[in-house]
Amino acid sequence: MEQMISICETTLPVFLALALGGLCRARNFLSREGVDTLKKVVINLTLPAVLLNAFASAEYSTAALILPAVMFALCCLALGLGFLIIRVSGMKSRLAPFVATGFEAGMLGYALFTLLFPEVSVSRFALLDLGQTLFVFTLFKILLTGKTDLRAVGRDIVTSPILWAVFAGVILGATGLYGKMGQWGVGGILDSVTDFVSAPTAMIILLTVGYDLVPREIPWKKTAGLIVMRLAVMAVVLGVLVLLNRTVLKGMIFEGAAVLMCILPPPYVIPVFGDEPSERVQISSALSALTLVTVVLFAVLSVVIGIK
Repeated sequence: MEQMISICETTLPVFLALALGGLCRARNFLSREGVDTLKKVVINLTLPAVLLNAFASAEYSTAALILPAVMFALCCLALGLGFLIIRVSGMKSRLAPFVATGFEAGMLGYALFTLLFPEVSVSRFALLDLGQTLFVFTLFKILLTGKTDLRAVGRDIVTSPILWAVFAGVILGATGLYGKMGQWGVGGILDSVTDFVSAPTAMIILLTVGYDLVPREIPWKKTAGLIVMRLAVMAVVLGVLVLLNRTVLKGMIFEGAAVLMCILPPPYVIPVFGDEPSERVQISSALSALTLVTVVLFAVLSVVIGIK
């Protein structure tokens, strides 16, 4: 009975928030512009607060340098596998290989992590996310847009509230200033502010995901190939992560964070760079389907953790 209650405590908030998002769409409680505004609130305000606190309170060791580098390398590996699979399969889509790599950690990962592992510091997930975030803002975006304008890439990095929050958190944590703030009696002020601002993050994110998620409109047969490709590549990535963690890295990675990362969908921004409307629709459908797969796998993961 206790296990069932624990599983419900983790999964029901997710499904309720998704259902409320669908209700907002069906009853026109929110417009498309309203949902886009909520996403901007998360990206520019609440999620940076989550990351600031996560990196400020993280324990800094060699893991803080190694794990982001490992994730960056694995994202490159996943992209390479994506190009290989698309070429072998003969699929004609410029954007299809990009479905194989990157993770929608910002708009989904942190919300699910805090529900799945409420007693674990979010920094255990954030260190893995940092590597893939740097990948998405640099190599991924350059190849996705087909442009090599390093100034534009640099401008995106400099103006990103998320990366500024990460930078500020790292400075506070790595220099020991965050610990000193606790000794001075003002550390609680920072925690109180970041906790207050970040509190609605999970609800807002899942509400917007539920708004966009319409299973009956997904052309499952047409997107099946992309779904299989993504899951196959993520199985390889997860296998490499676990192998490295249990051999070379000696347990630096919190494997729950690694599993959650690998069931996340790819970045939602991919269809924006589609050259043709049909290609954008195909990739958007794949992202919707993979989001639904993420929710299902999250529920399965919740059951497994609840049983343990």
